[in-house]
Amino acid sequence: MGEKVVAGRFDLSDRQRYREKLQDCLSGLERLLVEKRFDRPKNLMGVEIELNLAGADGMPRMLNSQVLERIASRDFQTELAMFNLEVNIAPHRLGGRVFDRLAEELRTSLAYADRKAREVDAGIVMIGILPTLERDDLVSANLSEVDRYTLLNDQIVAARGEDFRLDIEGVEHLECTSKSIVPEAACTSVQLHLQVTPGRFADVWNAAQAAVAPQIAVGANSPFLFGRELWRESRPPLFLQATDTRPPELQAQGVRPRTWFGERWIGSAYELFEENLRFFPPLLPICDEEDPLAVLDAGGVPKLAELVLHNGTVYRWNRPVYDVADGVPHLRVENRVLPAGPTITDVVANAAFYYGLVRALAEESRPVWTRMPFSVAEANFDAACRDGIDARLVWPRRARYGGGTAEVDAVTLVRDELLPLAASGLDGWGVEPADRDFYLGVIEERCRRRVNGASWQAATFHRALERGVPRDVALAGVTRRYAELMNAGEPVHTWPVGLLEPVLMG
Repeated sequence: MGEKVVAGRFDLSDRQRYREKLQDCLSGLERLLVEKRFDRPKNLMGVEIELNLAGADGMPRMLNSQVLERIASRDFQTELAMFNLEVNIAPHRLGGRVFDRLAEELRTSLAYADRKAREVDAGIVMIGILPTLERDDLVSANLSEVDRYTLLNDQIVAARGEDFRLDIEGVEHLECTSKSIVPEAACTSVQLHLQVTPGRFADVWNAAQAAVAPQIAVGANSPFLFGRELWRESRPPLFLQATDTRPPELQAQGVRPRTWFGERWIGSAYELFEENLRFFPPLLPICDEEDPLAVLDAGGVPKLAELVLHNGTVYRWNRPVYDVADGVPHLRVENRVLPAGPTITDVVANAAFYYGLVRALAEESRPVWTRMPFSVAEANFDAACRDGIDARLVWPRRARYGGGTAEVDAVTLVRDELLPLAASGLDGWGVEPADRDFYLGVIEERCRRRVNGASWQAATFHRALERGVPRDVALAGVTRRYAELMNAGEPVHTWPVGLLEPVLMG
C-alpha cells in the first residue's frame, strides 16, 4: 500500500472498470511468465522495518510527520498511525559480509532518526507492539495525515459494515471493539524481500510458509496489547481481526479473511495472484491509464498497476510481489511474519536465519512441503504465535526415524535441525563464515537460554508486578527499560530481567 492515491468516492462503474483491468493485468502477468520475460537471478534481498515513536516516559508519541520532516530522507516514510514510521534499506546482494553491512546501515539510519525524533521529545522504539498503547491511542484521529490511509480505512469499514471486534484469548483475555482499522497500526514488523525467478518462486514460497513457525518461535516480540498479556506474538491475531472485512455471517460461511496464511502449497506465483482476484473484492478501485495488454503487444513491460495495488490489500504472511526495475520485471517473496526488534543485531540474526533456511528448504531433494500437510504448517504458525520460544511444533521426521511427522520443542527443532540447514543455505548464498556463524549464533543462544523479546518483556513485567508495581506503571517501566537495552545494542538473550530504576507508585 505504498502507492500514492487520492481519496475520493467510487461508483459502480469504477469498480466494474477496475475488475476488468485486474483481469487484463492477470492476463498480462501470465503472458510475461509464458514469454519468460522476467529478470535473471541476482540473489537480491531487501529489508523494511516498521518503527514506533515513544517518549522518555515510554508512552506513544503522535509525531511522525514532525519527525519525518526533520529526518528528510526518502529511506523513511509514514505508516498507518501517527506513532509509526518505516525505514527501507536499499537491496543488497546476498553473499560476503552482507549481514554485517546491513547491520551497519541500520545502525546509522536508526541512530540518525532517533536523534531527529528526540528534537520533538520522542524516540525510536523497535518492538512488535508498544506495551503502553491504549485504546484511546488507536482511533481514527491518529491516522497518519496521508490520503491513502484514510481511503483504505474508509473502504475496509464500508466493506465490513459494522464495528471491528477484537477477541484474543491468551495468557489474559482481550475483548473490545473499534470503529476503524487503526488497531492494526499497533503491529510493527520486519519485512524481508527475496527476489526469485518464476521457476524458483513456488519452492521458495512453500519453504517460507513452512519456515514461519520457527521464525516466530525464536523471534516473537509482541506479548502485550491494551494492557493485557496475550499471545507471545500477538500481531497475527490482531492484524487479522483489525482488517477483517467479513461480518460474522460471512465468517461462518467460510469466506477468507484478507489477512491470510493461505490454504495450500502452490506450484507457481501465478496461482497466488489469481487467488487474490478470485477470493478478495477490490478495496481501492483506482485505475491506471496504462493498457497492460497493449504495452505487451508493443514489446514493452507493463506496470500492472491495478494488480499491484490489489495485491497490497491482501495481507498474506508471505506475499508475492511483482515489480519492474530498470525496465525489467521481477518477482519477490515478501516475508512479513517477523515483529520489529528487539535490537539491530537481533533483526539481522532473524534475517540471516530466514534467508539461509529458506534456501536450504527450497533445495531439499524431498522438500518439507511434500512431507507435511499445509494444515500442519498453519497449525504450527498458530502454536508459535501463542507460545513463542516455548512452542511445540509438528515437523517431518527424518527417514531413519521412520518418516511421518512428530511433535517437537521449537528450540530443539531449530537448534538440532534448522540451524544446520540455515548454515548450509547461507553457504549456498556465498555468505562468509564469520557473518554466518555470528548471526546464527545469536539464534542458537536464544534457543539455549529459551529467551526472545517476548519472553524478556513478560518476565520483566511479572517481576515488577511481584514487587507490587501497578500494571500500567509496570508496562511503562518495561517499555523504558526495553528502549534502553535496545539502544545499548546487545542481543536480547543477554538482557538482564527486571527494571533498574525506582518505579514511581503514583
